[in-house]
Amino acid sequence: MPLALLALAIGAFGIGTTEFVIMGVLPQVAGDFGVTIPTAGWLVSGYALGVVIGAPLLTILGTKVSRKKMLMALMALFVVGNTLSALAPTFGLMLAGRLVASLAHGAFFGIGSVVAADLVAPQKKASAISLMFMGLTVANIVGVPGGTYIGQAAGWRVTFLVVAALGIIGFLGVAKLIPEAGRPASVSVRREFAAFKHVQVWLAMAMTVLGYGGVFAAITYITPMMTEVAGYTEGAVTWLLVLFGIGMFLGNLLGGKFADRALMPMLFTALSALTAALLLFTATAHDKILAAITLSLIGALGFATVPPLQKRVLDQASAAPTLASAANIGAFNLGNALAAWLGGVVITAGLGFTAPNWVGAILSGTALLLALLAAHLDRRTRRTGHVVTGVTTTEPAPATV
Repeated sequence: MPLALLALAIGAFGIGTTEFVIMGVLPQVAGDFGVTIPTAGWLVSGYALGVVIGAPLLTILGTKVSRKKMLMALMALFVVGNTLSALAPTFGLMLAGRLVASLAHGAFFGIGSVVAADLVAPQKKASAISLMFMGLTVANIVGVPGGTYIGQAAGWRVTFLVVAALGIIGFLGVAKLIPEAGRPASVSVRREFAAFKHVQVWLAMAMTVLGYGGVFAAITYITPMMTEVAGYTEGAVTWLLVLFGIGMFLGNLLGGKFADRALMPMLFTALSALTAALLLFTATAHDKILAAITLSLIGALGFATVPPLQKRVLDQASAAPTLASAANIGAFNLGNALAAWLGGVVITAGLGFTAPNWVGAILSGTALLLALLAAHLDRRTRRTGHVVTGVTTTEPAPATV
């Protein structure tokens, strides 16, 4: 694999750290600004909203420059946002800093996925994408616990200054290691939007929203689930999240490897197993050992869907993949927000802290049904030579399907 993928992974590490570390320092931030914990929660939901908006917006703007220059600009924006968060004198400016940093998130992963796939042979594209996302999974093992520890020991502002420094390293890595391929002649806003005419692109993004959303339904409420149901202390939650992160890391690598061999079968397997694991979690959450094992399994199965889902979008929008790829990153965060809200609804309804697990199972199970539908449409396209939008094509379906 090209060394350039390391630069993408470093950027992903910084982005993953800033996305999740806020959850570990939220009480300190709320206390310093004199706001309630629910109010401080806007720093989480506002970030997710910024990703959904920023992914397509900045990707469209990025069609006017080379992908390397756009990645450098996104890392610079990331540094500015986290620096503003670290130095913000008011909660409003802290929220603004989070929004600025979030704008870089979706476009970086979207454009980065295209760059990573272009760096390798066709049969290794999903693996290349998984190596970029490896930075995000490592962030959950090292960056988030480390950032939380720094925040508790030296203050949350130092945490965000360290994250900004990670962004500078990512910027230098992109500048040094990513090849300057120039702006592809075929890139145009009209052509990028044309990819969304295809039903398969929308199906792929719907699978993203619901598939990984199932994971977030459970993980959002993991602290009360583990302390109130499993019987862990609050201090143990950090290490449980490390187990979850290790599962993510392994699942990401395996998902990329097997998606290169057989994308849709890999997706069927991961979504089926994830649905079963989430249902099982409603029972295993009552036992400390079984809860820890199931949590790491959910992390592995959940992130095993990420490389094939991202690759699926690239396949279905192959003529103009950049905007669709970035929009799919926004879809991940839209699924996170939807799942977190639905999980909160069932808890508020008095169904208990394990109820988000079966909500997640319903979401992931629905994604599996959509994957089966997409495979059926693929087979019909191969037989008839027509896509479901009514546009005639003589091209075969992607080799990975």
